[in-house]
Amino acid sequence: MAYISNEQIDNFHHLFKINLINSCSGYKSANLLGTRSSEGIENVAVFSSVTHIGSHPPLLGFFCRPTSMLRNTYENIKSTGYYTINHIHESIIEDAHHTSAKYDSNISEFDKTKLIPEYKNNFQAPFVKNAPLKLAMEYVEEYIIKANDTILVIGKIKGLHVDDDLVESDGFINLSKAKIATINGLDSYAIPELKTRLAYQRPKK
Repeated sequence: MAYISNEQIDNFHHLFKINLINSCSGYKSANLLGTRSSEGIENVAVFSSVTHIGSHPPLLGFFCRPTSMLRNTYENIKSTGYYTINHIHESIIEDAHHTSAKYDSNISEFDKTKLIPEYKNNFQAPFVKNAPLKLAMEYVEEYIIKANDTILVIGKIKGLHVDDDLVESDGFINLSKAKIATINGLDSYAIPELKTRLAYQRPKK
């Protein structure tokens, strides 16, 4: 097994280092965040950092890179307070990945891909049509990560739309049934397959 020291990492080529560190943490969630600016311009962007924060209240977080550059998703959320999280599935991977391209704020990624905006229950941010799992989110708070100036944005789940056959009797959402994607690194997508579910564990006597 190879050992790579921190000193070696510091001296790697920039792109090699980015790929190495982005992939070493393991598989990540693959989601499209949908927003709409205060001027009514729709935005959709791929994120691999959505994470569970808590169930009561139902909170999810995601990380934004430093705002020294224009971040349309973050700016739209701060100006309106609402956004959507849409799971990427197998048939939209290429279009979803293209939303990582840096378009000006007056250009909607929906217009540059085959992704289709959809509005439900009068929620003001756009969902992605045909996504098997869609979450309506409301901004709650944010935290600056001082180590690298990234921002942890925390939102509350206001409602979710989920395909009928995905929710099992105990509330578990079986994402593998919908061929939901996951991301390894920056540009590698996989479709996980459920192998088993294990019971809640207690200490052995």
